[in-house]
Amino acid sequence: MVRKSNAGLRSAPAGARGRRRDRQRDAILRAAARLFRDRGFADTGMRDIAAAADLSAANLYHYFNGKDELLFYCQDRALDRMLEAVAEARRSASSAAERLRLVLVAHVRTVLDDIEGATAHLHTESLPPALRAALVRKRDRYEQALRRVIADGVRTGELVDMDPAIVTRAMLGAMNWTVTWFRPEGSDSSELVGDTIARFLARGIAVRTPAARRTLKVVSRQSAKGTTR
Repeated sequence: MVRKSNAGLRSAPAGARGRRRDRQRDAILRAAARLFRDRGFADTGMRDIAAAADLSAANLYHYFNGKDELLFYCQDRALDRMLEAVAEARRSASSAAERLRLVLVAHVRTVLDDIEGATAHLHTESLPPALRAALVRKRDRYEQALRRVIADGVRTGELVDMDPAIVTRAMLGAMNWTVTWFRPEGSDSSELVGDTIARFLARGIAVRTPAARRTLKVVSRQSAKGTTR
């Protein structure tokens, strides 16, 4: 998919050329993510990123104008993935608990991704106002979308009647905090962590009706299959 931000970032052309450009951007983002994790955002320069990505500085600027644009692109893409997950859950899942679980799984896997995950914890206050405002608007859209998933489940009686705004923020806090303790080289994969946290959070607000219990048992069996290695 060609990504086109509302903050003026250059977008890739369609077709094979566009896919090659996206792959190169991903390689740059991975290299930058490692440096951000090791050195911090402020102490990482564009020349450092170019060297880590095996590019000349001039070639790097062909893909990103600077660190700010690179960080924006990464976080903007993560929010796109999360919004797409909400839309897909609404299309494909029949129960409120399953819709919520699908959205939460996608969220955790996105923030633990080798690209997005390394920058999910970085503060965006240092970004230029236009880029920061664009991220805040999209972040607010995603929070409202997740809140609607929960509110819809409360209205149908499938989820416990609690304030959707408070529940949403509590869930976001729990999921976003995973970037501080998750280690890609550890024994648990991002898929396992995402599935476990999503089941825990979704089950915590599911009304204990027979229908809800059947849905959650299916989730548990699917997760069990994925953890037998």
